Parts: sequence; C-alpha cells; structure tokens
Amino acid sequence: MDMRTNGWVNGFIGVAIFAGSLPATRLAVTGFDPLFLTAARGAIAGLLGLGLLAIFQGRRPAGSDILSLVIVAFGVVIGFPLLTALALQHVTSAHSIVFIGLLPLATAVFGVLRGGERPHPAFWLFSSIGSALVVGFAVSGGILISLQGDMLMLAAVIVCGLGYAEGARLSRSLGGWQVICWALVLSLPLMLALAAADWPATFAPIPTTAWAGLAYVALFSMLIGFIFWYRGLAQGGIAAVGQLQLLQPFLGLLLAAGLLGEDVSGAMLVATTGVVACVFGARRFATRKHSPAPRSA
Repeated sequence: MDMRTNGWVNGFIGVAIFAGSLPATRLAVTGFDPLFLTAARGAIAGLLGLGLLAIFQGRRPAGSDILSLVIVAFGVVIGFPLLTALALQHVTSAHSIVFIGLLPLATAVFGVLRGGERPHPAFWLFSSIGSALVVGFAVSGGILISLQGDMLMLAAVIVCGLGYAEGARLSRSLGGWQVICWALVLSLPLMLALAAADWPATFAPIPTTAWAGLAYVALFSMLIGFIFWYRGLAQGGIAAVGQLQLLQPFLGLLLAAGLLGEDVSGAMLVATTGVVACVFGARRFATRKHSPAPRSA
C-alpha cells in the first residue's frame, strides 16, 4: 500500500479504537471513582509512553512545543477522560455517543482558531444546525434528567477538540506517536499524585468488567489508539484522514448496543445521522491553508 492508503488504514484503526472508549468508560465507572479512573488510566498510559520514548528514542520536543503539549495533555489526557467519566454516571454510553458526533466539528473549529483561517459562511451555518440538533436531542430525551450529563459531554467534546487540533498541528514538527507520548509523560506526575490521593480503600468489590474497562481506556483509548491516529494523520494528511472521525458515532452506537445491551433508539440514530451530515458540510466549507506534509510517524 502507498503512504496515503496506509494513512487511511491507520486512521480507521484509531477511530475504531476510540469508538470503544465511552462503552469501556461506562463499564469502568461501575467500580471506580471518576477521578481515580482518570488518574489511573493516565498514569498507566504515561508509564508505557515513557517506556516507548526510552526504547525507540523518541524525538524530544523543542521549548516552543511545551505549551502545545500542555494543551494536548489538558484536552485528551485529563479533560476528556474526566468529563466523560463524570457524564457517564448520569447518562448511558449510547446517549453520550450522540455528542461525539460534534467532535470533528469541534476539532475543525479549533483548527480554524489556531490556524487563523477564514472559513466560508456556510461553515457556521452547518455548525449552528449541528449544535441545534444536539440540543434538540437532549431536550427530547428529558433535559431535566440528563442535563448534568449532557453539559459534561459538551464540555468533554470541546476540550477534546482542542486537544485533537493542537496535537494534529504539533505532529507536523514533532512526529506522530511522540505527541501523545510526551503529553502523557508531561501529565504523569499529576496523574500519579491524583491516583495516590484517591486510592480506593479496597479493590475487593470492584467487578471484573470495571477492571476490563480500565484496561481498555488505559491501553487502547489513551495510548494505542493515538499511535494509530497520529500516524494516520501524518501519513495521509490531517484534513483528509480527519474525516474518518465521522464514523466514530456509528461505531460507538453499535458497540453500546452489542456489548452493553443498551437501547439505541430511532431518535439517537436520526440525531447522530443529522449531526454527522452537518459536520461533513461544515468541514467541506472550512478553508484550510496549505502546509508542508507532516513527517512520518
């Protein structure tokens, strides 16, 4: 396969791995406190990332890269995991996955803001329609019951979009897998401290399914998925391979229904389809500057 095809394959693997994150988090919070879960998954992935950097002698970030790595760490290592873990105490993973349909749009918006681009007015039209669909879905599902979970999911999408956009931008100079590894290492002292501070009194009552959820989000969602994702972005192009995020809500709904037995209503499918359509339209009209091809991961 050529480089571009490899990029699409790696990007799809990354998106498929990320699609399992919310169902796995849903399992994990049945036994772990959200703060401990966030710290534990970050600490485990951070130790593994440190090992990868040592073994493969990963490229060291320049001083000017530190702020970007802090933003990536805030968005995808701390913010998104913690906010989704808190949200999944109030809503099902199937319900939360509808909000993931906004993630490509959030990434595009932050790409516009960080890159100083001027999108076509139609970009903002599609953005507004997509946001209205999400709000409409939340209201139709009983906003008084799920308001806290919905607000947490919206916040999670925003900070994750910021982390994705910043990581994609940084991967052009630092390299693919090094971005997430350095972000994890940068977060490691905080994650270890939080895990120690929130250490459970006993692990005896924690079910096996919760341990499986923790293992998945630590190994796959926090590290392995990003290795494939950033490699795909580096090989196939950020804008092109980034379109694969549009598949994540559908894959996530299938996993929620198949693995957790959660009800995937017609309203969820309609809302997700509408949001994805709006995201596709928004990205179609998001003007992007041409930039040098990123280095291969």
